Amino acid sequence: MFFREAKIEDIEKMHQVRTSVQENKLVHPGQITPDDYKEMLTKRGKGWVCEVEDDILGFAIVDLQKAHVWALFVRPAEEGNFIGRMLHDMMTTWCFARDIPKLWLTTSPGTRAEKFYVKAGWRQTGMEPNGEIRFELENNLELY
Repeated sequence: MFFREAKIEDIEKMHQVRTSVQENKLVHPGQITPDDYKEMLTKRGKGWVCEVEDDILGFAIVDLQKAHVWALFVRPAEEGNFIGRMLHDMMTTWCFARDIPKLWLTTSPGTRAEKFYVKAGWRQTGMEPNGEIRFELENNLELY
């Protein structure tokens, strides 16, 4: 298992992961396009993947312009194997080391994702008009 920065060449496999999840499913798989991933990886943010033998098992992408976690998804068969937590910690540590004061994200209520974020220290700050929970995580890194 290898964790590394996401590349443009990973987009197709990242999207396969995104469309494989059972929770927080896309209403229409085409609503997020390769161009959306490309913009996030090259202009707006940064991403990371977990790779095994040229296969992507999970990925995370942060939108730095909005300080927003755009994506954090793991193949259903790999849930519970700490891949999501590793990607989460890499992403948040990287962001906070760049003096981003706070990150935010949304997820559906009553999901494993909701429990994951609460356990990871995220604080619920409200509900979005679409019914998703809004979470925030403040930068508590103390760099020496």
